[in-house]
Amino acid sequence: MAKDERKILVLLDAHAILHRAFHALPEFTSPKGEPTGALYGFTAFLLKVIRELKPDYIAAAYDLPQPTFRHAAYEDYKAGPPKMDDNLAKQINRSRDILKEFNIPVYAAPGFEADDILGTITEKVKSQKSKVKTFIASGDMDTLQLVKNDDIVVYTLKKGINDTIIYDEKMVNDRYGFGPELIPDFKALKGDPSDNIIGVRGIGDKTATELIKKYGGIENLYKELAGEKVEAKPRVIELLKGGEEEAMFSKTLAEIRRDAPMNFSLEEVSWKKNFEPEKIKTLFNELGFKSLISRLPDENNGADLPKTNFENRLAPSSPDLPAGRQAQTTDPAYDFPNSFSSDRKNNTVVPEKLRKEVEEPLAKILTAMEQRGILLDVNYLKKLSVEKHKELDGLQKKIWKLAGQEFNINSPKQLGEILFVKLGLGGAKPKKTATGAFSTNVSQLMKLKGSHEIIDEIMEYREISKLLSTYIDALPKLADDNNRLHTHFDSFGAATGRLSSENPNLQNIPKKTERGREVRRAFVTDKGFKLVDFDYSQIDLRAAAILSGDKNLIEIFRQGGDAHTSAAAKVFNVKPEGVTPEMRRKIKVINFGVLYGMGINALRQNLGGTREEAQKFYDEYFKNFSGLKDYIEKTKKFARENGWTETLFGRRRYFPEINSGEGYLQKEAERMAVNMPIQGTSADFIKLAMVRVDEMLAKAGLKNDVFLLLQIHDELLFEIKEKSVAKAAPIIMEAMEGVYKNEVPLKVNAETGENWEEMK
Repeated sequence: MAKDERKILVLLDAHAILHRAFHALPEFTSPKGEPTGALYGFTAFLLKVIRELKPDYIAAAYDLPQPTFRHAAYEDYKAGPPKMDDNLAKQINRSRDILKEFNIPVYAAPGFEADDILGTITEKVKSQKSKVKTFIASGDMDTLQLVKNDDIVVYTLKKGINDTIIYDEKMVNDRYGFGPELIPDFKALKGDPSDNIIGVRGIGDKTATELIKKYGGIENLYKELAGEKVEAKPRVIELLKGGEEEAMFSKTLAEIRRDAPMNFSLEEVSWKKNFEPEKIKTLFNELGFKSLISRLPDENNGADLPKTNFENRLAPSSPDLPAGRQAQTTDPAYDFPNSFSSDRKNNTVVPEKLRKEVEEPLAKILTAMEQRGILLDVNYLKKLSVEKHKELDGLQKKIWKLAGQEFNINSPKQLGEILFVKLGLGGAKPKKTATGAFSTNVSQLMKLKGSHEIIDEIMEYREISKLLSTYIDALPKLADDNNRLHTHFDSFGAATGRLSSENPNLQNIPKKTERGREVRRAFVTDKGFKLVDFDYSQIDLRAAAILSGDKNLIEIFRQGGDAHTSAAAKVFNVKPEGVTPEMRRKIKVINFGVLYGMGINALRQNLGGTREEAQKFYDEYFKNFSGLKDYIEKTKKFARENGWTETLFGRRRYFPEINSGEGYLQKEAERMAVNMPIQGTSADFIKLAMVRVDEMLAKAGLKNDVFLLLQIHDELLFEIKEKSVAKAAPIIMEAMEGVYKNEVPLKVNAETGENWEEMK
């Protein structure tokens, strides 16, 4: 056999590796207290790659903290997950320092994900016609679509950060039954809940696999379908016909791009040229990675990752206000003063104790919040408005020029006529709505992306137009003479007891896109103040643990760490380090799903696969969390017998439809009956926290230095004098974490910044 003379290029999917390490390893800290668990795993994996693959070239791909073209096309892309853990975000930034010391360049591009960077680099390497074998080092199976023969392979994490496997084209075929190039088509049919890619509703893994193996890509599948040549069950045929638009759109989201705007050459990723081990040793000592020094190149390779003992710090708690209670049947319905009467519209009542100790003092706090308001940088918004209107006018003229005539871009009817009649886009039979008009929704425009320059311009136009009308131009008109914005808080705005905000709603300021976050930058502070945000961690899950008394769930929170990873370890009977991203995703779905009364069908839709698979997973989950299952069933039974359920503190909601003869209404009432105690208890916790914070700040003499501005469900936003931040922050955290003394600790994360967007 001829010797393989190809040089080795390793492409690091940095975000995927760091995420895996963060959830696989304990919460290590450096001698200075810096979080380092993810960094340790990332570095150990890098050293493993160097040791085993002996690369000539190394490059790292990163996501940027801003929306991509996929988010612009589909607002719900990757929506749902909680905000990135602050400790992980810090370590992602710090990882660049490690790569710099290894002389490994970092690549990223606005509007593109790390996967797209990897795809673009492989394309550029191919065009340079170099004798190179490329290893994509990642924990993300999406990268398998980039595999090509034996020239491009994926070196991926199988378990934790130590167990790896190499996928070449044969391995991909063995796993899926078809080649790497068809993976986007596979996801287009079955969807991908982890990224919120919808796929064709009702099509699972098995059916999608059979269709792809038989008909290839979805373009050919739908061509055959149009000619009535697809052999499948009538139900599948109908699902495919009804989901064509979703399938095409989903493929666009799933497919890795190979055209990110970036330069790349092998010469600039030749990492060995300026590799200086001594510099890395200095950084390793600073981070506390002394055990990794022996694994550096040209030295003893060392062994696997050491087992490290560590202590988890439990959040402090205090028995300050009522030790809450389980459901009781003795509290009467109370008549409230006018300020509380709105609670009646939601079929809810508040017990005397909760009203006096929480709702009444909270009313004064809410009034103070409304009166102070939050400072708006009106000049910034005015400049932003001029900029965006100018951008909008430019886009309008460009769209008109591309269309060959002027028309109302905001009119779906006129836009449809331009795109599908005049310009002839969308093929012979463009998608139409139920009214017979041409469809111009986001998914339809995404299908047309690349077919004509006008499509990109229209999508840009729509995003800017919405931001202008809803926020940029609207908010300054609502500010007072001092440029402060005063929302109205309703303590009984939601049936579960959550606060609502209106005129304007400041609990719904956009943050998913870069342009949306430009709006958040307009919320600022007076000179000499800082904005400080305090956010409860997984408060609904903690409330469920408290209410249910489930021993395993309680123990997870007692031990600290990531709740989803710990739960996955129990359900899948593996060690925490053996939990894969797919395992964690499934657990995350059911962890949050059970809080909202999710049944088997809903679970199947979120997980993908068959109903039998969902049932098996459901049963295995509740085998490990039997206390939670018992609690859910008892809550449903109690609701059917009594007509209501209540929170830990006695806030009660009635369900008139709980014994309805209509099955759908009864099931919906049961779902709400299960959710009410959990989400309602979380709402009570943060309301109680607001009262305790106010009391404790008063005792500390800080009432004139600290001002609560907003409550956004599980977080509180304060305006604090700079000189008092260091003193006030611990008091606020103690007040929030100590609202209820229980074996389940409540945990709060804090961030500070000059404006609402730039929090650190």
